[in-house]
Amino acid sequence: MIDVIIISILLGVGLAMDACAVSMANGLNEPKMKISKVLLIAGCFGVFQGLMPFIGYLVGMNTLTKIEWIIPWVALALLSFIGLKMIIEGRKEEETEQEKKSLTFRLLIIQSIATSIDALTVGFTISNYLLKEAIACVLIIAFVTFIICILGIYIGKTFGTKLGNKAQILGGLILVLIGLEIFITGVFF
Repeated sequence: MIDVIIISILLGVGLAMDACAVSMANGLNEPKMKISKVLLIAGCFGVFQGLMPFIGYLVGMNTLTKIEWIIPWVALALLSFIGLKMIIEGRKEEETEQEKKSLTFRLLIIQSIATSIDALTVGFTISNYLLKEAIACVLIIAFVTFIICILGIYIGKTFGTKLGNKAQILGGLILVLIGLEIFITGVFF
């Protein structure tokens, strides 16, 4: 179970980087944001980052017995694809300017979905977990995302979005490394 916790924390950190970058931008756009709004933003990101892998887990679990041998390959491919995509996006030097306007609940939900859609595929990679391990995993991912997004908002409020691309690159590297670890463990051990 310790390995599930460690992997879940790393998955949470990797998956939260998009949400962290968006949180930084939200903090920059609203430097006098109240704590209740900070918690709402972080909570929405956390819920969606936890919900998406659980949906992927449920879908993957139903087909696991027929394709169990392919899980390490799929994990490597999916996490590497997502991670490399995050690294490439993070390295892009062109930045788009955002209009400074107050974050609405509708926009927050859209941001939450957009930043968590890649987490859906992570659910497939944990489909060999027992149900209690999967629930622990998604709760840890949600909690890690929640904490990272709170930090992201305050970093954005304090320092702007200078770390945005670096956070995304770090998240991408973590996802690629987790994909490699799942692949090596699943194929060779």
